[in-house]
Amino acid sequence: MKKYLLATAVISVAAATPALADGTLNIYAWSDSISPEVIENFSKETGITVNVDAFNSNEDVLTKLQAGASGYDLVTPSQHFVKIMVDQGLLEDIDAKDMAAFGQVDDRWKGEWWDPENDYSIPLAYGTAGYAVNRDLYKGPIDSWSYFFEPSEELKGKIASLSYPDEVVGAAELYLGVPFCSEDKSEMKKIYDLLQAQKPFVAAYSSDNIENRLGSGEVAMHFWWDGNEGRARRDGANLEYAMPKEGLVGWIDSFVVPKGAENVDNAKAFIDYISTVDNATIQYNYYGHSAPVALDESKAVFTPENAPELFPTVPVKFSEACSPEAQDLVTKVWTDLLQ
Repeated sequence: MKKYLLATAVISVAAATPALADGTLNIYAWSDSISPEVIENFSKETGITVNVDAFNSNEDVLTKLQAGASGYDLVTPSQHFVKIMVDQGLLEDIDAKDMAAFGQVDDRWKGEWWDPENDYSIPLAYGTAGYAVNRDLYKGPIDSWSYFFEPSEELKGKIASLSYPDEVVGAAELYLGVPFCSEDKSEMKKIYDLLQAQKPFVAAYSSDNIENRLGSGEVAMHFWWDGNEGRARRDGANLEYAMPKEGLVGWIDSFVVPKGAENVDNAKAFIDYISTVDNATIQYNYYGHSAPVALDESKAVFTPENAPELFPTVPVKFSEACSPEAQDLVTKVWTDLLQ
């Protein structure tokens, strides 16, 4: 998830010359998540025109695929949504384990619960969801979720959260010790009560424009993602990413091909291309999130010293695919909170 959530945009990269044109590839991905350099080089080398649209939540891409005839050949949902899409028959079986890209994938990401037979997905990036603070405005501790969910009076109106519940509810569950995907109404009532008590402190529930909102000092604390905070910090903002003792919410985004995609071969070609060592390194250096495929370590920009956000020192629990009953409770908590 993980992720620069900006307004939906389209990037079209034409072939080097019309004579080289060899079809198209339509990608639906998290905003700013795929290196323009990799896209441009792929287009030049293959003659394939690449079009990229942006989504701002896993829920958005799921809705798009459920509606059918999305027009996309490649999408990049997070792990629990890959599972949902597989179960709902929304993805093509691309025999991922037989692709060249699969050979580049770190063993820890093979045979995972969202794609145990490695039929549908190749991972793109992974990381954590947590909260970041503007150190010009907030000088206090950030080693617990308590400072975000039960803030001090100085933070009234100076906190911002996301516009959708997925990782926020997960973080609240970590804080209160409630299992992910709980079907217990009394446990989810605790989550609701926590978020409702926090609400007077929240200036915005928004997944857009986070960098400007936090960096400008509009808010002092914002729910965010590791690599995004790191990118803003390296650009000069006085930010710090929290390492709560209760843990962080983990995510891993993967390439998958929607059922009925028109350009499956082009999609698989792009996955193989971006997963090579050289291109994966370019992608890693651009996106600033952890890479689940092999890199050229001599050219990899980010290290524990200059990008501590990418190397968590606390437990990480990955979001799960909830049962319909559990998901209904999450939806009810969030709907009631925002009404």
